[in-house]
Amino acid sequence: MEKFFKLKENNTNVKTEIFAGITTFMTMAYILIVNPNILSGLQTAEGFQATGMDKGAVFTATALAAVIGTLIMALVANYPFALAPGMGLNAFFAYTVVLGYKHDWRIALAAVLIEGIIFIILTFVNVREALFNAIPMNLKYAVSAGIGLFIAFIGLQNAGIVIGDPATLVKIGTMTEPTVILAVIGLIVTAILVAKRVKGSILLGILITWVIGMLAQAIGIFNPAISVIPTDIFSKPPSLEPIAFQFDFSILGTFEFWIIVFSFLFVDLFDTLGTLIGVSSKAGYLDKEGKLPRIKHALFADSVATVAGACLGTSTTTTYVESASGVADGGRTGLTSLTTAVLFALALFFSPLLLTVPSFATAPALIVVGFYMLESIAKVDFTDFTQAIPAFLAVLVMPLTYSISEGIVFGVVSYTIINLVVNKGKKVHPLMYVLTILFILKYIFL
Repeated sequence: MEKFFKLKENNTNVKTEIFAGITTFMTMAYILIVNPNILSGLQTAEGFQATGMDKGAVFTATALAAVIGTLIMALVANYPFALAPGMGLNAFFAYTVVLGYKHDWRIALAAVLIEGIIFIILTFVNVREALFNAIPMNLKYAVSAGIGLFIAFIGLQNAGIVIGDPATLVKIGTMTEPTVILAVIGLIVTAILVAKRVKGSILLGILITWVIGMLAQAIGIFNPAISVIPTDIFSKPPSLEPIAFQFDFSILGTFEFWIIVFSFLFVDLFDTLGTLIGVSSKAGYLDKEGKLPRIKHALFADSVATVAGACLGTSTTTTYVESASGVADGGRTGLTSLTTAVLFALALFFSPLLLTVPSFATAPALIVVGFYMLESIAKVDFTDFTQAIPAFLAVLVMPLTYSISEGIVFGVVSYTIINLVVNKGKKVHPLMYVLTILFILKYIFL
């Protein structure tokens, strides 16, 4: 371990690395519960809108994608970064592409596969860094914040706190409903845990809310249609057969399909690079010029994990910002991420327990994750209106149109046009003009 992970060189030891890996797993294990819930469908006032994806199979795919991506990060890049299907990207997959655009989930998986392949190519030819530099930083911050609002909105819906209304589109739900009450309690509990900086607060919030729900059912004050009390704990992992390698390339030649691919590409690109920069800075990896050594290895792990995840049957796999929790606990090498990968593998055998977790328990987690992602809005320069207005439009449009891609379109197009007129294009990268033209053509012809 000393030779392979270079522990002494990184001022760490086996015990510290293993405990850091456990911490990272605890802070991001909620994805094993939340991702199957999101990819399987959406709970609305009118009922459950199913995507058609098997929830048990998605659980297995989620865990295996995390194992594969995190192992590559550990063994190839030797960084304490963990990977799993990304929040926001899974919402775009299920709620925008499948339920919004009415595309079969197999088409969405095909888009994720192609995105991953493109990422592998772009990583080897060093284009990802160039694309990162083309988009203004204020817009990058806005995309993250907009996704945060979108995720929080979905959490409010899944909790029943916000419901549909013909006159105003949305309104407050029936706050006396048992599931709504439980979700609100869970939100308060999770918020308190986060405020107290308890490690694994999101996962603990889910578990505490779930336990309260089980107690409410046991004493008879809550009678759900589907029991929230698990009957089994251990089992062999659910089969991947319903979703693995289920790709549909029937609309491959359409402009709409490539807009979907680009949306996945765009969000994953900046989410990953932003996470790498943030966590690397915290760990002290960045050099004097702000560059990350072995960044190509880290991006390679991210790219291969996305392809592997698509083949298994899940949405885009990306580097998790929760990796910062393990770094904060002293994790400095791939041994930390190796530990996290092993724990995700072990979690495969607890599927009966994890798949029983109800949506009222996971909804608070979505809202709090949205809060975390909204934090980036504070980095937007609101004194420069040519930067702030496009950022504002991107943030606003995402939750209101129920589409991450539409928020990106509004942000890119408005930024290019405003800066072209006001600053004569001085702050606009040439690639932004290309993207703006493509987005405008989308609205004209689609």
